[in-house]
Amino acid sequence: MRVLIVDDEPLARTRLAALLGECEGVEIAGSVADGEAALDALGELHPDVLLLDINMPGISGTAIAQRLAGSKRPLVVFCTAYESHALHAFELGAVDYLLKPVRLERLNEALQRARQRLQHTPRESGGYLHGRLRGEQVRVALDDVICLLAEEKYVVVQHRGGQLLLEESLRQLEEAYPDTLIRLHRNCLVPAQRLIGLKTLTDGRVLARLGGTDLMPEVSRRNLPALRKLLRMG
Repeated sequence: MRVLIVDDEPLARTRLAALLGECEGVEIAGSVADGEAALDALGELHPDVLLLDINMPGISGTAIAQRLAGSKRPLVVFCTAYESHALHAFELGAVDYLLKPVRLERLNEALQRARQRLQHTPRESGGYLHGRLRGEQVRVALDDVICLLAEEKYVVVQHRGGQLLLEESLRQLEEAYPDTLIRLHRNCLVPAQRLIGLKTLTDGRVLARLGGTDLMPEVSRRNLPALRKLLRMG
């Protein structure tokens, strides 16, 4: 079970990492200091569980949990110094709510609850795209795709390992994976799980923030309302 630590306090991150080292069957996927870094890490690290602080600068822990509500993975275990957020935390689907300083016994209980829930929600593969690279037929997992760009006769797939050329059109891909791929503009699709936010430039243009990459494709005005709705629902 892969666990991502999200806490703005360095000592808290160090303590949680030490406690996790005493828990069986646990791999520390990473450790980040704020909510924005956590959202960026989701697409790159694919954690099963977040150990999530609530009060952090920028994006709060509850805002992250709200974004993840309804998702099968990652599950959220809150780790906080405040009791007052417990009811809201469970309304957001949190597995457990741990008060600092976190004790090993309580952490193990929370991870066991998460493990039991994960057993009933196995990780689903998003499938594969098949294309050509230097004349060879290769495939890339949809989970590794960053974006798909239409260029002349082909679609160029930007993924974590490089690029891939597809002969299908964006429309064909969009129809084949309606619950996975979303359109940013006429020449660009991205996996829905990659979309973590929007950035408006001073000239009015809007860019998409994608998890696990610095690439920020432009969003068309036509598709902007649907993307904003998706982010609110997420």
